[in-house]
Amino acid sequence: MISAAQMRAARALLGIDQRQLAELAGVSLPTIQRMEASEGNVRGVVDTLTKVIEAFDRAGIVLIADHAPSPEGGRGVRLKEPQAARSSTS
Repeated sequence: MISAAQMRAARALLGIDQRQLAELAGVSLPTIQRMEASEGNVRGVVDTLTKVIEAFDRAGIVLIADHAPSPEGGRGVRLKEPQAARSSTS
C-alpha cells in the first residue's frame, strides 16, 4: 500500500512534479493527480499502483509501512501516529 501523503513526500524528496512521476511510472498525469487527491491509502488498479511503486523504487525511494523498521539506512521521512492513536494504545 501507498498513501497519498507518501506519494507527495516521495516526489518532494526526488524534486519531481506530478507530470515527471507520471512519465517515470508510465501512467497518465490525471491518474497521478487522482491518486494524490485520495485520502489515506491510494486506491486504484493494482497494475497502476505497482507501476508507481516500482518507479519510486527505481528512483531510490523506499516506502515504509506503518510500524515497519527502516533498515536501508538512507534519508527519509516518516509520519508519526496521530497523538490520539498513541495515547489510546499506551
